[in-house]
Amino acid sequence: MPLQKDFLWGGAIAANQAEGAYKEDGKGMALVDVLPSGKQRWDALANPNKALNTTYDHYPSHEAIDFYHTYKEDIKLFAEMGFKVFRTSISWPRIFPKGDETEPNEAGLKFYDDLFAECQKYGIEPLVTLNHFDTPLYLTTEYGGWRNRKLIGFYERYAKVVLERYKDKVKYWLTFNEINMLLHIPFFGGGLMIGEDENADQVKFQAAHHQLVASSLATKAAKEINGEDFMIGCMLAAGEVYPYSCHPEDMMKAVHDNRKQYFFIDVQSRGEYPSYTNRMFKELGVDLEMEQGDGELLKQYTVDFISFSYYSSRLTSADPEKYKDDTAGNAFKSLKNPHLEASEWGWQIDPVGLRVTMNNMYDRYQKPLFIVENGLGAVDELKDGTVEDDYRIDYMREHLKQMIEAVDDGVELLGYTSWGCIDLVSAGTGEMKKRYGFIYVDRDNEGNGTGKRYKKKSFDWYKKVIETNGEQL
Repeated sequence: MPLQKDFLWGGAIAANQAEGAYKEDGKGMALVDVLPSGKQRWDALANPNKALNTTYDHYPSHEAIDFYHTYKEDIKLFAEMGFKVFRTSISWPRIFPKGDETEPNEAGLKFYDDLFAECQKYGIEPLVTLNHFDTPLYLTTEYGGWRNRKLIGFYERYAKVVLERYKDKVKYWLTFNEINMLLHIPFFGGGLMIGEDENADQVKFQAAHHQLVASSLATKAAKEINGEDFMIGCMLAAGEVYPYSCHPEDMMKAVHDNRKQYFFIDVQSRGEYPSYTNRMFKELGVDLEMEQGDGELLKQYTVDFISFSYYSSRLTSADPEKYKDDTAGNAFKSLKNPHLEASEWGWQIDPVGLRVTMNNMYDRYQKPLFIVENGLGAVDELKDGTVEDDYRIDYMREHLKQMIEAVDDGVELLGYTSWGCIDLVSAGTGEMKKRYGFIYVDRDNEGNGTGKRYKKKSFDWYKKVIETNGEQL
């Protein structure tokens, strides 16, 4: 097998989609806490100004799966599956409720002390995201989100506190989750509320620059606190953009679309803005404001590895007429690929695309990769205390086959964490109906249910995959 013996198998969740306890122990409000579920959520994300002034009936994320209180039970199940690594995030507003305080919330810090200690108890390595779509809401309403350069300082203070606090419990860190989502879901990605009279690209790319500087400052702090014992990574919502046809215009459109998603990682990995951004910013009417020293900081403090989520490839064309029949899958606009099937939510299923994406990313950066999200969201039926989720096993098997092929191609890969290793609230829909986990949580879209955990068929399948280091799929 091409996988290294210490390959990091595991699963992933996010604080804002699993913990619940949204006001407990001094936690402040996060962006997700003001969003509704279902179709209303996408409407709110499109118009967050209105969402902040609207009272909704129910917020599933407020309770989520109550991981805040059940983490010991859940981590024990992860250990039973044989997890080597567990990806989660720290809720920034648990540590700094408003985001601009000078002193952290000790109760919030204590929770993650206990959580990471529980992981250590089973020999599970935590992989921790500093900001996973949960910038404190106060930083949006009072400062305008990441468009405001002051957030760099607030984020740096937060990063230094948690990096120092957990330096003996956490080795692997990610600075921002799916940093390129800032361009597609600016409220989630950057706490941005953009006015109709503003140049949206200017606002988004300026916020992106602030996050890139903040990422380098977090990397700098990590190296100063724990030297080479920390591994700092960036994180991209990945998926190769294919051209619709071999027409040269379609080929060029694919080049542009791929560059637009990779530019964040180009900066975080290579340490400078790539030359193609000069023309891209000019055509978008973007004029970045940079302070003296930004360029030097970006250059000096690059990441150690590249992590990414992969759910689907994308398809593009230079012909706008083709977009009359685009797919509703995910936040990315894409044409429907006639060669691919799709999930219940319209996400196109392309295992070979994972291999394509891995090869292209490794060729581009020549740094270790880490797959930190991949999985199938589906409607699961609990029957006789389990879920016969062969469809999930089939999906993951085919993707893992292609992952191993990519490693055999020469790609250096640190590990794999499936998304939603336990059922959680969907980021896109705010619902429980869309399930990813190996563990079923008895909770519905309205928050009803016992919260009891049940092992799905995929639980034992993934356990065998880990046990054999991918030899038995």
